[in-house]
Amino acid sequence: MNISLLRWWLFCFMFATTGAIAEQTAFKKNTAGGQTTYQYKWLDAQDRTRTVSFALDNKKLAAGPREQKNYRPELAMRYVTVELLNVARQFNPKDANIQIRQQGDKVSIKVKSRNKEKLAVIQGQLAQAKEKAFNDYLHQHYYTRYRTSFNQEAIKPDHIRYISEMTGTLIPLSQAFYEKVDAQADAREYFNILLSWVQSIPYDALDNRAQSNGSGFAPPAQLLAENRGDCDSKSVLTASIARAFLPDTAMVLVLLPDHALLGIALTPRKGERTIKADGKTYVLIEPTGPALYEVGEIAPTSEFAVAQKKYTLEEIQ
Repeated sequence: MNISLLRWWLFCFMFATTGAIAEQTAFKKNTAGGQTTYQYKWLDAQDRTRTVSFALDNKKLAAGPREQKNYRPELAMRYVTVELLNVARQFNPKDANIQIRQQGDKVSIKVKSRNKEKLAVIQGQLAQAKEKAFNDYLHQHYYTRYRTSFNQEAIKPDHIRYISEMTGTLIPLSQAFYEKVDAQADAREYFNILLSWVQSIPYDALDNRAQSNGSGFAPPAQLLAENRGDCDSKSVLTASIARAFLPDTAMVLVLLPDHALLGIALTPRKGERTIKADGKTYVLIEPTGPALYEVGEIAPTSEFAVAQKKYTLEEIQ
C-alpha cells in the first residue's frame, strides 16, 4: 500500500472509532492597539456550543519564531565550518597544519603537527569547537537533538523550549478557559473544555518526525494566527496553556513515531489511560482532534503505540 494512503487510512481509523468529531463553527482574529484578539465558537463532546475570546500581546507573540524553518543539515554544517575556520586561525601555523572542509552535510577536520602533544591539544579543541558550534546552531534555530523510540538519532523542533517560552505569553488564553469552569470543578473540567477547543482547530497531518526535519510544525503564535496545526503543534500549544494553569504539576510530552500527546500527573480515575515514568503516573490526553477525546481517553492507534512502548517522553519544565 502507498505510504501516504496508509497514513490516511490510519488517520481515519484513529478517529472513526469515536462518536464525536470536533467542529469549529466560527473563528475571528483582529489586531489593534498592540494586541490580537481571537474569537472562537465550536461544538464540544456533548454537542454543546462553546465560545471563548481572548487577547494576546503582539510583542510577546513576536518574541519567538513565527514559524519553524526546516532543518537543513548542509546549512548547519556551513555554520559549523565557518566557526571552525575562525577557531583554526587562532593557532600558530608553525605548530600545526589545519584543514577544514565541508562536504555536503559533513565537516572534515585534518590536523598535522610534528609535536604529538600539540597535535592532541589542537585536535581536542577543534572537536569541542565543532560540537559547540553545532549546538549553537541548533539553539539559534529552535532545534534539538532527538532519539526516537526506534533508537534513531534525529533533529526536531525544540518543543519543550517553545512550551517554556510561550507559557507566560498565553496566560490570558489560559485564564479565558479558567473563567469557563465552575468554581467547584476539578482540573478535568478545565482540560475537557480546553481539549474540545484545540481539537476543533483544523488539523494538518504530521509527516514522519524523524524524517521531516521540522516540516509542518507550527509554533503556538503561528498556529493561532493561521488557525491550523498538526499533532506536535497542537500538543505544544496545549502544554503551554496547561502549564500556565497548573504551574507546579508534572507534565510530559509523549512523542509517538507519527503522533504526539500529553501526560499530566493527575490522580487517575478508573478507565483512564495512563503511563508511568520516574515514579509518577501521568493521565494521557489527546489534543489533536478532530475526534473529541476527553481527559484519559486516547485514540486506538495511540493506545497501541503506548502499549508497545513506542514512545519517548520529554519533561515539560
